[in-house]
Amino acid sequence: MSKSIVVGSTLALLGLGGLALGAWQIQDQPNQPEYADIIDVEALTHTVETPREKCEEVQVQEPVRQQPQQQAQSSDPNKLLGSAAGAVVGGLLGNQVGGGSGKDIATAAGAIGGGLAGREVQERVENRQRAEAAASQPKTRTVTREQCRTVTDTHEETDGYKVSWRDQGGMHTTRLDEKPNGDRVKLKDGSPVWNQASQGADDA
Repeated sequence: MSKSIVVGSTLALLGLGGLALGAWQIQDQPNQPEYADIIDVEALTHTVETPREKCEEVQVQEPVRQQPQQQAQSSDPNKLLGSAAGAVVGGLLGNQVGGGSGKDIATAAGAIGGGLAGREVQERVENRQRAEAAASQPKTRTVTREQCRTVTDTHEETDGYKVSWRDQGGMHTTRLDEKPNGDRVKLKDGSPVWNQASQGADDA
């Protein structure tokens, strides 16, 4: 056997052995973990409305009501003062008319007529005074009232999170109850393990 054939066969055996050793080393090494990048996290929320009653003290204007009993009251309801004064004046005027028994009749007639006139005059004066008193009184007054109304309080509640992530297969979207903590997530059999999300620098 020639020397060149022996050398070539030796080199071929050594090359095959090196390939086999390299393949074994690759198989023996553990697989490196794979990650997917978290592209976007969007909170899914809804608005909650809660009605409640709100009361507060406010000042309002209201009309002043006059009691009819107060308006009808008088210090001299029978008009005695006016009647007496009228009777005196009427009697004096009647006494100036006629003579003898005629003067007595005229005096009596004057007293009666003067009493009626004095009563009417007194009534007119009292009516005018009541009208002036009513006009001088305020038409409205300021009072404090409690006013209540229904108001609605609103706030946002989170239902979950819409997470967009990307691996070698492309873009994907997943709905989660909790927000992932990081910008990438570990893959297991091609699926994200969301409780193992982390910052990229932490696992670099």
